[in-house]
Amino acid sequence: MNQTLPSAKALDLARQVLRIEADAVMALAGRIDGAFVQALALILNCRGRVIVSGMGKSGHVGRKIASTLSSTGTPAYFVHPAEASHGDLGMITRDDALIAISNSGESAELLMIVPIIKRLGAKLISITGNRHSALAVEADVHLDAAVALEACPLNLAPTASTTAVLALGDALAVALLDSRGFGAEDFARSHPGGSLGRRLLTHVRDVMRTGTALAEVASATSVPDAILEISRGGIGMTAVVTPERRVIGVVTDGDLRRAFARGVDLRSLSVADIMGRKPHSIGPDHLAVEAVQMMEQYKINQLPVVDEDGILLGALNMHDLFQAKVI
Repeated sequence: MNQTLPSAKALDLARQVLRIEADAVMALAGRIDGAFVQALALILNCRGRVIVSGMGKSGHVGRKIASTLSSTGTPAYFVHPAEASHGDLGMITRDDALIAISNSGESAELLMIVPIIKRLGAKLISITGNRHSALAVEADVHLDAAVALEACPLNLAPTASTTAVLALGDALAVALLDSRGFGAEDFARSHPGGSLGRRLLTHVRDVMRTGTALAEVASATSVPDAILEISRGGIGMTAVVTPERRVIGVVTDGDLRRAFARGVDLRSLSVADIMGRKPHSIGPDHLAVEAVQMMEQYKINQLPVVDEDGILLGALNMHDLFQAKVI
C-alpha cells in the first residue's frame, strides 16, 4: 500500500523535529559545568586510550564520538558492551578511560562491565540523560545529556537525546583538540587520503616542474625564441634568468598578447623589452595551497619556484595544482 503524507504536514513535522533537536542542544550548552572540565582533565591525564561504549543508538553515536576523538588527537576506539563481557574487556587496561553512553543510565550491558572497569583502575566517564541513574552514580565523572523531550511524536525513538550526546561528544573532542594544541597539519596527518590531507601535506616541491620541463631564457633572448621556449615548457610562461639562474623576470602568454596588441613587431624585440620584472615567486618548502592562494590573490596562473637567493628551482601553474588535487 502506497502511503503518502501531505506535503504541508511533512514540512511542519520536519521543522518541528529540527526545532526540538536544536532546543535540546542549546539547553545542553547552558548546563555545561565543572563536570565537563573534570572529564577533560581526566582524559588529558589518561596514559592509555579512550574507550567509548554504548548499546543501540547510543552505540552508534559512541562510534562517531570515538572516531572524532581519534581524528583530533585523542586516540580512542569503540567497544560494544555486550562483546566486552564476552572477552573484549581484555582490550581495556588500567591506564584507559571509558566513556559509557546510555540515555537511561540503566543499560544492563554497560552496568555489567562497570565493576570490572572499576576493579581494573580505569577511569569511568558516563554520559546519560538521568543524573540519578546507576551509571551516573558509579562514574568518576558524569556528564548530563538530558533532554526535555524526543523529537519523535511518540516521545519514544531516540532523536533529540542522541543529537544532544553527539553534540556533547563533539564539544569534548574540540576542547581536547584545543588543550593539546592540535593543529591543521596534525589533522591532515590522520586524514592523508582525503582532500584536506592533500591540501595540507602537499608541498610546492612535490608538484613543481623541474629539469627539462622547466622553461627559462636569458634577458637577451629574442621574443620568437622565447615563444618557442614557452611552447616547449607547456605552462604558458618562461622564467627570465641571469647566468647564475637568478630569476629577474617572467614572460607569459599574457605579456605576448599585450605586446602584440600594442602593434609592435615582436620579431624585433628581446625578452628584456616585454618581460614582467620583479615577478611573484614561491619557495619549494611552502605548502601547495599557499601557491594557490598567491595565484588567486595576484590573479596569475604561473609561478617560478626559487630558493632563498632567488635561484630558479622549478615552476608550476594552476593546472599542476588541479592535477595534484590541491584545488
